[in-house]
Amino acid sequence: MLTSTQSLQACPRRVLVAGTSGSGKTTLASRIARQLGIPHVEIDALYHGPNWTPRESFMDDVSALVEEDKWVTEWQYSSARAVLAARADLVVWLDLPVATVMRQVTVRTMRRRLRREVLWNGNREPSLWTAFTDPDHIIRWAWKTRRRTAERVVALMGERPELPVVRLLSHREARAWLAGPLAASSR
Repeated sequence: MLTSTQSLQACPRRVLVAGTSGSGKTTLASRIARQLGIPHVEIDALYHGPNWTPRESFMDDVSALVEEDKWVTEWQYSSARAVLAARADLVVWLDLPVATVMRQVTVRTMRRRLRREVLWNGNREPSLWTAFTDPDHIIRWAWKTRRRTAERVVALMGERPELPVVRLLSHREARAWLAGPLAASSR
């Protein structure tokens, strides 16, 4: 496992960003893609259909994505993780403190709801009250699944020991990694 200061062996072309819900995967994936000049495909946009229903074409879309030469996406959805990991040449694990993640997911959810932001395929955050009534509400989901990413990353390292995994423990480390090892790999 690499830290935020360790060099990459090559410039990555197919990057997965792992992390708990609300950790900032999409933001980091977008920054990586922009820096490398490669497409960022937001996996939530592939997954969510109208009314938060899973899209029937999700796995077909994931299969098409991984066949591309260059991409950055988030490593999530149990049905897609193995397919994504099989083609990735770098995993970036955003492993932030629980307090940071919970603050971020709560603020993001409230902002989206209060501003009535349109998300994927016309969806909007539900009433804030559903954080108390829906066991799968994103805030509750982030809390109850917070340990799973570590287990999955460790398992992936056992399955694909040649796959570099960069572990970032803070936003400061993420910025340093973008400006340091990632920038150096693309020169």
